[in-house]
Amino acid sequence: MRPTDEYRVPTDEEWTELLGHFERRKVSIGACGRSFSTPCIHEHACVRCPMLWPDPAQRDRLVEIRDNLHVRIAEAEREGRLGEVEGLRVSLADTEDKLTQLNRRRDHRTAVDLGIPTPKPASTAPRPGHDGPP
Repeated sequence: MRPTDEYRVPTDEEWTELLGHFERRKVSIGACGRSFSTPCIHEHACVRCPMLWPDPAQRDRLVEIRDNLHVRIAEAEREGRLGEVEGLRVSLADTEDKLTQLNRRRDHRTAVDLGIPTPKPASTAPRPGHDGPP
């Protein structure tokens, strides 16, 4: 049902652009899931972006960011920079959300022992409509 020209072999430039898209989506604390050829609306404040897929290996870095945000909020409050406090609180909430995402993913990766299946013994009782064993 799709137009035939969409099934053509891509040029080298098109392949390079597509593969580069995925390379440019890697950030220090994970990977950006935004669509191909779309701009970053968060101006690379990735911790605020709902499209950031945090990397479990970067948990310690996210904890460090969270702790630093607490210190920066306290400093901004002491200095009376209320606009900065508001922005930092948004970043803090989103950082905590990313940590929650990592916890949820970690908690759902527990192995479940299903045991070893054992076949049921064959029944010797005749099946309905039959005279002998199955």
